[in-house]
This record gives sequence, C-alpha cells and structure tokens, in this order.
Amino acid sequence: MVRSWWGLLGSGFAIGLIPLAPGTWASAATLPLGWLIAAYFGPIGVLVASLVVFAIGVIVAGHIINHTKVEDASVIVIDEIAGQLLVLAASALTWQAYLVGFLLFRLFDILKPWPASLADRELGGGLGVMVDDMVAGLYGAVVMLCLGALWLNVI
Repeated sequence: MVRSWWGLLGSGFAIGLIPLAPGTWASAATLPLGWLIAAYFGPIGVLVASLVVFAIGVIVAGHIINHTKVEDASVIVIDEIAGQLLVLAASALTWQAYLVGFLLFRLFDILKPWPASLADRELGGGLGVMVDDMVAGLYGAVVMLCLGALWLNVI
C-alpha cells in the first residue's frame, strides 16, 4: 500500500505499518515536525499545517478505505498527525509543553469524548477518519491554552 502516494501519505510515510500502537508512534513523530514548523512560522504556521494535513487526510484516508475495505484501518495515521499538530499550535515551544500536548492528544484520542465519539460512529469515509482526531486535537488545544494562561506559557 505504501507504494502509492495516498498510501504513503495516509500511513505517515509507513509509520502506520508499525504493528504496536501506530497512532501513538505517529503522534510522537509529529512532535519534531511541529517544532520545526513552529520555530520558523510560529503557532499560526502549525495551525495551517494541521488544516492542510486534515484536508489531505480526508482524501487519502478515503482512498485507503476504498482499497482496504476497512473503515478506519490502523494503518491510517494521517489523522493523528493532523490532530497532534492542532494541539501543538496551542503549545509553547518548550519540551515540557510538547510532552503535555502529546499526552493530552493521546488521552482525548483514546477516550473520544463527545462529539469525537459521535463523529467516530456516525461519519464515514475519509472525513469520518479525520474528524474525531481533529476534535480530540481541539480539546487538547483548549486545555493547552488554559494551561498556558495559568502558567505563563511554561507548559
């Protein structure tokens, strides 16, 4: 599958092929990418990157679903990349903030609080794959903004 452009992108350049916890690996691999974008383009750049990855993800996840006939195959990790970037857009550029942002995103992605759970159940196709992770990312971003306001962007 990674021989196609959509398979390569959707699997996060084959991170989705890691047999154990591919979503967690993809989120972790996103941290240096987010750092690099934030260092050069600031939080707005990270936000734009998240939205661009989301848009691409809707398309490539749809291709993967059509190919595998599996609605949300674990090989698809572009959704974790987009959601993790969304949290990082609200994070200070410190290793502590990135660690907290990583943990928050994984927590919200796994728990899928409403409406992420609704999106996960009700939306289909590439959009369905992507939206629940973006909602998890939004929850994480809100918590990061609150933490930043309380602790003056230390975390």
